[in-house]
Amino acid sequence: MTKKRPIAVDLFAGVGGMTLGFEQGGFDVLAAVEIDPVHCLIHHYNFPFWTTICASVTLITAKQIRELSTIKNKPIDVVFGGPPCQGFSLMGKRSLDDDRNFLVKHFIRLVLELQPKYFVMENVPGMAMGEHQNVLKEIFDEFAKNHYQVNTEYKILNAANYGVPQLRKRLFLMGAKQGLKLPNYPNIVTKYNQEDNLLLPPTPTVKDAIQDLPEVNYYPELQDKDWVMANYGKPSHYVKMLRNLSKVMDDYSYPRNYNKTLLTASLRTNHTQTSIDRFKNTPQGKIEPVSRFLKLHPDGLCNTLRAGTPSNRGAHTSPRPIHPFTPRCITVREAARLHSYPDWFRFHVTKWHGFRQIGNSVPPLLAKAVAQEIIKVLDISPIKPTTQYSLEKEDLLSFSLSQAANYYNVSSDVIGKRIRDKSNYKKSSQLSL
Repeated sequence: MTKKRPIAVDLFAGVGGMTLGFEQGGFDVLAAVEIDPVHCLIHHYNFPFWTTICASVTLITAKQIRELSTIKNKPIDVVFGGPPCQGFSLMGKRSLDDDRNFLVKHFIRLVLELQPKYFVMENVPGMAMGEHQNVLKEIFDEFAKNHYQVNTEYKILNAANYGVPQLRKRLFLMGAKQGLKLPNYPNIVTKYNQEDNLLLPPTPTVKDAIQDLPEVNYYPELQDKDWVMANYGKPSHYVKMLRNLSKVMDDYSYPRNYNKTLLTASLRTNHTQTSIDRFKNTPQGKIEPVSRFLKLHPDGLCNTLRAGTPSNRGAHTSPRPIHPFTPRCITVREAARLHSYPDWFRFHVTKWHGFRQIGNSVPPLLAKAVAQEIIKVLDISPIKPTTQYSLEKEDLLSFSLSQAANYYNVSSDVIGKRIRDKSNYKKSSQLSL
């Protein structure tokens, strides 16, 4: 068994939920491609030792990804990513003609150009339902024509089965070059249904995830900024892992240098007294009737955290759960805890961007479970790093869209163009599924 850190590429990277999960699994994610310059800056902040490429997957080529990163001519072990999934989502209209689903074709194109040993594609469960199963067959056929095999017995994985205190289901497709062994899907490691007769530890609860966090209402400073020096409570076993207070034997991520007394991503929300009263009167585990927000139950799990809409689609904030004990919506940091992000991981300072960045991402612990299965078929023993790395400059966390676009020398309306201009997709496509 070879001791090394295999090479990965993240497409549709967002702020890096899958990047982090694969890093924890033992990969070096040497290149990550993301179109949104604000997300790119946050990704760069959290992964300063790798390359974040601010570009559309509809326009970038494998050659550019290799040249812009340290990959160069090295063989790539895995390419992974989650093409934006709104077109398949059961939350809205499902249509094969939705232009957002066109990005799946560019994921395939880049996999075929980059020629990795393995690939992983993540999407919403709606992709495997009804008429969308035809899309899956087209995906399988396109890979088969180009000497890749796909595990057609695809699975929908629930993050709650992999140590994440959130009910979040996602479809994963895994494939390999012809002649290589296909990876298995990961076995579940935690149980969230107490009726299951499984000899497994229970999934961490909402209380396990957030009970040690300082109450933001006690800190007036958090009305104007998203961080403060604070006193934490007693951590659960789950939180000890996220705060780096205990060693995790199968965590192969690079240690980050950060202040453990710092509370971040915790900008307060100013609720009206009427809202506070409604939140207070809502039983734990029930929906508040006016806002339709769920009040979290401390002994239960969080519902699926959603992203809301980008600026070109109305800039709507996603429904945020209500804190189980305090009559307010949860903070970005509390959402991050419920998503399995470690405390050193930072998000944009605004609540809108922060919640969007979490809601759009794969929970790192779920991605890690998938990454570990790729490691097994590669027959690699990952190297555990010991050197601590500093994160990037904090001013990157507060850039506006225009500032972030200037930083990367891209157009500030790049997000709008990706959604509205179908001709751009058709001109840049090299596939016809």
